[in-house]
Amino acid sequence: MPDTTYFRNRVRSIRYAAKGAWILLKSEASIQVQFAVALVVCAAGWYYHISPMEWIVQLLAIGMVMGLEAINTAIEALSDYVQPERDSRIGQLKDISAGAVLIGAVAAGIAGLIIYLPKIFS
Repeated sequence: MPDTTYFRNRVRSIRYAAKGAWILLKSEASIQVQFAVALVVCAAGWYYHISPMEWIVQLLAIGMVMGLEAINTAIEALSDYVQPERDSRIGQLKDISAGAVLIGAVAAGIAGLIIYLPKIFS
């Protein structure tokens, strides 16, 4: 007999995660831009009939950038809560987390160019 408490806790965890994703999408301009770009890129995927492997790469890239942005936002919010005053150490942590987003976005952009440039210019 399955443990119903376990399943209830998993469903509750998914609800909290969905709530967090919704809060992020509603309140963070950078995630809103990334979401809009993701929609455009997905539309391009349908238009250019990209392969299943290209879809996998594209979706992983989108998820990576948006996930990194979520972590960056959480780090910045937590940093501001823990140390509301300007602090160079906190600033460095924020810069590092923003740098992680940049690295992911550059990698995603390169993957997008590899997928779409041959299709656009053929």
